[in-house]
Amino acid sequence: MTAASTAKTVSPVPLNKNELSSEINELRKKHNAVILAHYYQDPEIQDIADFVGDSLELSRKASNTNADVIVFCGVHFMAETAKILSPEKIVLLPDLDAGCTLADDCPAEAFANFRANHPNHLVVSYINCTAAVKAQSDLVCTSSNAVDLVNKLPKDRPIIFAPDKNLGRWVQRQSGRELTFWPGSCLVHEAFSEEALLKLKIKHPFAEVIAHPECIESLLDLADFIGSTSKLLKYTETSPVKEFIVLTEPGIIHQMQQRMPKKKFIDVPGIDGCSCNECPYMRLNTLEKLWECLKKMEPEIVMDDELRKKALVPMKRMLEMSK
Repeated sequence: MTAASTAKTVSPVPLNKNELSSEINELRKKHNAVILAHYYQDPEIQDIADFVGDSLELSRKASNTNADVIVFCGVHFMAETAKILSPEKIVLLPDLDAGCTLADDCPAEAFANFRANHPNHLVVSYINCTAAVKAQSDLVCTSSNAVDLVNKLPKDRPIIFAPDKNLGRWVQRQSGRELTFWPGSCLVHEAFSEEALLKLKIKHPFAEVIAHPECIESLLDLADFIGSTSKLLKYTETSPVKEFIVLTEPGIIHQMQQRMPKKKFIDVPGIDGCSCNECPYMRLNTLEKLWECLKKMEPEIVMDDELRKKALVPMKRMLEMSK
């Protein structure tokens, strides 16, 4: 039997956004699916999702629903995280090419060699890594809880922090613990222009600069508030300030504007004024691909169960230590 004869027949893509949204809603009901959208997704995907949030928050919410299918509009490691926490559910990712420089630049085999060169170190891995790296870790963290978790680790044990060196440096400064870094970084958070930020501060003297800790140290030094995407969002809700210069992927601004329509949010250009402050991997997911994903019920995240169980251990440890 030929590949062509076994392929699933898919109807033509609906012509407009309203038709797409209508068909996505029908397919969601048909498959008892829950649609998750990370804060960095395009606004039209955020608007159709059942839940919008950061990666771990979304995976936890999905695991607590009665859905049979999780469609994760994010990047690959996020869909893997959902599968780790919900092995009984079908987990789909609209575009399998939606990767992450942090995860991709920390291959499991190379990381194993790095660990071997640092014996007796505890391994703390940022959740933005592959399941294979999580499986080699003693503890998984998020940008929200990294400092608190590192502070709880034994003082006499050295610590490897992977894969984000910028987040690691911030954790080191906040905790006072000396860390050994895997040399990874987020392509988006390293692309912001310090010169552009300084010009924006001059142009908007009453604005507060809010930054994600994946940004480089010189940018964090210019920030009024530093926090994870969810903490940045909450801060803009509680701060009396009316203008914010936002140092993270600008997808989050959609949520900020929806919740605080009377406040102003300004994104920071990349180096040389480019638009590289948008994550090219996050933006691979589109309404058309979401529709096609639900129509075909693929691409599906498939994971070896032994690997899944190993990756689950440091994630469970994180959840227990975060109580």
